Parts: sequence; C-alpha cells; structure tokens
Amino acid sequence: MSLTLDTYRLLGRSGLRVSPLALGAATFGTEWGWGAGKDDARKLFDTYVERGGNFIDTANTYTDGSSERLLGEFTRDNRESLVLATKYTTLRRPGDPNSGGGQRKSLFASVEASLRRLNTDYIDLLYLHLWDFTTPVEEILRGMDDLVRQGKLLYVAVSNAPAWEISRMQAIADLRGWSPLVALQIEYNLIERTGERDLIPMAREMGLGVVPWSPLAGGVLTGKYSRDDLTAVPSEDGTRKNFNFALGTLTERNLAIVDVVKEVAAELGRTPAQIGLAWTLRNPGVTAPVIGARTPAQLEDNLGALEVEFTGSQLTRLDEASAIDLGFPHEMLSRATMLALTRGDMTIEPRR
Repeated sequence: MSLTLDTYRLLGRSGLRVSPLALGAATFGTEWGWGAGKDDARKLFDTYVERGGNFIDTANTYTDGSSERLLGEFTRDNRESLVLATKYTTLRRPGDPNSGGGQRKSLFASVEASLRRLNTDYIDLLYLHLWDFTTPVEEILRGMDDLVRQGKLLYVAVSNAPAWEISRMQAIADLRGWSPLVALQIEYNLIERTGERDLIPMAREMGLGVVPWSPLAGGVLTGKYSRDDLTAVPSEDGTRKNFNFALGTLTERNLAIVDVVKEVAAELGRTPAQIGLAWTLRNPGVTAPVIGARTPAQLEDNLGALEVEFTGSQLTRLDEASAIDLGFPHEMLSRATMLALTRGDMTIEPRR
C-alpha cells in the first residue's frame, strides 16, 4: 500500500506522530561546499511541509550552524505543527574540549545555542549525536531528563552508539524514572545493513523508533556511479564523490547491489533512488528514513518512494543481493532453532 507524508507513524514507545520520511536539513546552507542556498532550502522545506511532512532533522553543527538558523526562519509561522529534531556532542569550538562530547556542560550549552538558532523555546527531539566512550551514561540521562523537566526538550534519543550501551541507558532510565530514549539514528540502507545484527532488534525490543540516516548510501544507490569511478583518482575538493571515496562506499560489491536496484527500478518505472528509499521505508523495524535532498527536483524524486510497491520476488532479489552475515551468535542460534524444530523439540513460535 502506498504511503503519503501524512501517513503518520508513532515514534518508538511514545505518542509522538511523525511522517514516514524525515526531511534532513544537513543540506541547508553552503558552508560545506555542496549544500543548498537559502532560496533552494526554502523550497525544499515548503515542498515537504505542503505535502504533509512534519519531521525535520538537523544538528547543532550542520553547515556550521546555518542549518538550524535557516530552520529557525522557515518555521516561524508553523513551529507548533512540526517535530524538530536536533543533536549535540560534535565539537562547537576547536580547542575547547568541553564544547563537544556527551557531558552535562556540552549538553546544556549546545541546547541553549540550538534554541537560539532555531528561534524556539523547546526542541521536540534531541539526539546524542556521537558516542564518546567517556561520559558516564547516568550523566547523559540525568542531564537530558533535567532539560525535559525544564520544558526545553520534549523527547530524547541517541545516534551512532553501540547497542549494548543504548540498552543499558534505556534500562537505567526506566529504573530511575528518567525520560526514556524514543528514537535511534543509525546508518542503514541496502549497502549498509549491519544494524540488523543488534541495533535494529535492540531498538524494537527497547522501544526506540529507528530513523536511518544516509538511506541512499551517500548517493551511491541513486545509480550515478559506475565501475570507472572505482579506478578514478580522487581530487581534494569537498564533493560527495570524494566523500564516498574516503568512506570506502564505492566498491565492486556496492555497485553490484546498485545493479539490482537499477533492474528493479526499470521493472517498476521508478528511479534507483526511489527503490533504495522504498526498501528502507518498508522495513518493519524502521520508522522514518532521513532524506537529504539538495535540490527541489531531488526532493520530488525522493518523495516518489512513498508510492513504490514491490512484488515479493523483487524484495527477495534486493534482500539477497545486499545480504550480510549476521555473525555470532545470530547465525548459530538460527541454525540451532531450525535443528530443534526439525527434531520436533520446539513448537513455540518466536515472538515477532
């Protein structure tokens, strides 16, 4: 069944309603060399909201703060109807160790700065952006809960952290009556599926809605790269292509996955980008992928993913082309379960 931006979903174990595609605002501003200027950013925002979208994603240091500043201007007339999500922990002032990280000082200062840039008195959803392997989880959770009690945050979440730390945080929050985590941001797409090992199952069990970033793998799943790009010599400019080179996203394996994406796209009369997004969007463990369009045309194309309907065989081909080894203990437990079922030793159906 096709979706629309106003086919709202609940975010984790909260009552917060969000669109099935979140508008990523990391492209709002040109400071990083590849974003959208103010006029195009305004068109992106207006198009998304006019179509019923309500879930906007940014961070305190995206485009050196321009992303939040532009959103503060764009949301002046409809702030209450939107769900604004931002993040903290990335370094805000080079040379100042306390201007980044998960600690209380960084948290409070970052939130105050975000409130000013966003021109609002509350943030709907705040993510811990990057795990620093330093700050005690109790300090993070208590600081977040204090800001919720002050009315500056409504909900709290986490991004880019180990599954075992997140589950520990959620257990502590529950036991101490602190604000629980309601969302998890991870990189997840047809090329990067390792979140299926622990992060996504953990999120479903612990009540966190999964909000994938880079659902098109930095543009690789749009089909714009070829095998020639594998041997090309990267330049030093700040293009997406060179960013993908640095991340190791341009590989033979990944382009083979893109080949299958293109085949399915041709069969359905869709673009590769729509196929990549639709696959992620329809995963039962996913709440809302974050789309990062740079131009109005890219956004329109991305929104077309809401209308994609796969056949069973098409989904199987996409899944098989991009499958990963789940590793231990998942593979072993799966084999043991199947063996027990075959012997008739187990008749209980696993919880879904």
